[in-house]
Amino acid sequence: MSRKLPPLNSLRAFEVVARLKSYKQAADELSVTQSALSHQVRALEEWTGVDLFRREGRGVALTEPGAAFLAGISPAFDTIDAATRRLMMADPRKGWLTVAMLPSFASKWLLPRLAGFRTLHPQIDVWISTWAEDMTDFARGEADVAIRYGPGGWPGAHATRFMTEDLFPVCAPALLTGPHPLQAPSDLRFHTLLHDELREDWRSWLEAAGVEGVDPDRGPGFDDSSLAIQAAIAGMGVALGRSVLVQSDIEAGRLVRLFDVKLPAQYAYYVVCREGQEKLPKIASFRDWLIKEAAKSAS
Repeated sequence: MSRKLPPLNSLRAFEVVARLKSYKQAADELSVTQSALSHQVRALEEWTGVDLFRREGRGVALTEPGAAFLAGISPAFDTIDAATRRLMMADPRKGWLTVAMLPSFASKWLLPRLAGFRTLHPQIDVWISTWAEDMTDFARGEADVAIRYGPGGWPGAHATRFMTEDLFPVCAPALLTGPHPLQAPSDLRFHTLLHDELREDWRSWLEAAGVEGVDPDRGPGFDDSSLAIQAAIAGMGVALGRSVLVQSDIEAGRLVRLFDVKLPAQYAYYVVCREGQEKLPKIASFRDWLIKEAAKSAS
């Protein structure tokens, strides 16, 4: 019995418009005009004889049959995507390597070094992803490799620790002068503390430094460490710098390290992949390169 399949271009157009609920955003994702996208969706509606969308203000909404159709075809697209990634990963000579990580690590540590990996492995095109909700859910096929910051031990994953870090206060050079220059840890009581997503780290550092009279819970917070670093560079206050992420800004003079007290971070950086895929050529090449780059940055 032959399969009854609609035109695949029209099917893809429908799936993207339905997922994004916007012809404009869908056209941008597919790199086509809105007119061409609308034509593809109309062709699918004519082929099925069913209205799939209805206009809703400036956007679009699925009809009841359209919503049921989307629910039925979305898993198929996920399966095709995962199968394609596995196929490309099976060829050691070329292909994409999708690497998921936090935006802070991507911008502050990896990107300045990534050209070196391409020089060594020009046949591997790295795709940096910072949007994956669960970076170790490899079953969904969203990433081949993840760089995780944590304790290790993720179920179903092969993890290799490749870098640790220390925590210490950093600020813009301008804060070293003025009415309350930062000369000793106790001077922090006159300044604003900047927090990243691990807010408890300031309390741990203050205790290690023996500082009293500073509220470790006060001050603005940011859900990504790179934002806290930028706030410190802008002179908003003092951030608890992570050595891996602030190294380049200290070397460039945008930040200065304060005091001699450093606190070893409770977590480390791991390169993680799905269990059983750690020996695939692309993954092994990227992991080995990461380990060497981490050793260079620590020396």
